[in-house]
Amino acid sequence: MNGTPRALNRVLLFIIGAKLLAIGLLLVLLATVPAVASWWHGWAASAWAGAEEAFRQTRFPGREESWLWIVAGLVLVVVIAVMVAWLSQQGKGRANLLVTGDDDSHVPGSVRIGGGVAEQALRAALAERTDLAGSSVATYEVKGQPGLRIRIQPRQGVAPHILAAEISQMVEALDLVIGKKTPVLVHMVSGARARFTKAERVR
Repeated sequence: MNGTPRALNRVLLFIIGAKLLAIGLLLVLLATVPAVASWWHGWAASAWAGAEEAFRQTRFPGREESWLWIVAGLVLVVVIAVMVAWLSQQGKGRANLLVTGDDDSHVPGSVRIGGGVAEQALRAALAERTDLAGSSVATYEVKGQPGLRIRIQPRQGVAPHILAAEISQMVEALDLVIGKKTPVLVHMVSGARARFTKAERVR
């Protein structure tokens, strides 16, 4: 429901995972296969010699330093900038206001209801339920309109359709209180906590 670039994150995780897997396999082969170790020593020596030659050929006139270090520094700056931009996109989309509109009364002004009001009300109602192992409520902005994401973790034995219907009734009651119909995403998850937490079974 938020603006996190999930597709990009999955691609990056796949690339990083593939590289780590390749490095791990190479280390195992280097430690167990003599032929691979011999190939690595020869390849590493030639690669190092090639790098030294490249740095010798790119020295500044009359100096020992190579301009390749400047290029490497610029590349690192670009990489850092891209990483900062990527991190800034994580979790984007949170909203502070749930309702914003003009007041219909004769007093000039506007009506603003913070997302924390709905979040605290729903959290308090969900915390009293014994059929939930955990829950969270957050306000997000989707296509310019604020909405709520309710994440719940039912215990074992809880009927999902009944739970969803009861939470829908809670949201409808909240809509009556704030005077506006709010888009809501109900996300049900399961995990070890739901399986092993001691609780009464809902029938």
